[in-house]
Amino acid sequence: MQRLQILFSLVIFSFVMAGCGDTGSKKIPTDVVSNPSSADGFKSKSPQISFEKTEHDFGRIIQGERLVYRFRFTNTGSQDLLITKVSSSCGCTVGKYPKEPVAPGKTGDIEVSFDSAGRKGIQNKSVTVLTNANPNRVDLRIKGNIVTPENN
Repeated sequence: MQRLQILFSLVIFSFVMAGCGDTGSKKIPTDVVSNPSSADGFKSKSPQISFEKTEHDFGRIIQGERLVYRFRFTNTGSQDLLITKVSSSCGCTVGKYPKEPVAPGKTGDIEVSFDSAGRKGIQNKSVTVLTNANPNRVDLRIKGNIVTPENN
């Protein structure tokens, strides 16, 4: 009987110790966090980002040109909008964004610059904007047809 109690105690102890190990606690990336809707089906009070347009066509681009386009947005929600990250599909495209909160009803710009050096033909590039809005991700696109200077 005493052996059974010792064995039972060892099994319980091993379960407790296994549960105390490092579970690889890592921070949750901001791109998987979203603002939930309330239980009754209505959206919670949250920021909302609305763009005038999400795609821009530069048209014909002479190779080597550096172009900039500003995507205008408005916070149509009821809380401050925070842009947490802007990332692009390649190194030739860079996005700049406001680091300070955008109040409800206010506007701002995501400035996207494109360097056409070393590229030719039709180009489609994406820029991903992560925010505290729901949904928290918006994809912006730029495109153009790059021609070499001699084919101008």
